[in-house]
Amino acid sequence: QVQLVESGGRLVQAGGSLRISCAASGSIFSSYALAWLRQAPDKERDFVAGITWSGITTRYADSVKGRFTISRDNDKNTMYLQMNSLKPEDTAVYYCAAERKRGTVVDTTSITYDYWGQGTQVTVSS
Repeated sequence: QVQLVESGGRLVQAGGSLRISCAASGSIFSSYALAWLRQAPDKERDFVAGITWSGITTRYADSVKGRFTISRDNDKNTMYLQMNSLKPEDTAVYYCAAERKRGTVVDTTSITYDYWGQGTQVTVSS
């Protein structure tokens, strides 16, 4: 199984940029599809972005499309989320998730992901 640790979350002003990371250990990183999901207070955990094991295919929630970019470095066992033009509504705990899958489709439902990090807080001030 894989262990996931997120980092990089902090307070940022609206319109600013931030990159958060997810470091993996314990298993073959390239065997896993990965995703970022987020959860704001009193809301459900929502899909933000996902990437296949190869990094070739990505998928984004409509709310972040054009502003966020997901990427992975299989040599460094790390996934990234570059967030630009941040808005107050992006404020949430961001979770890294992994699914042992070498397919070509990105899953967007949280229940399909087997492994989770502890989350990193991103706060966007207006």
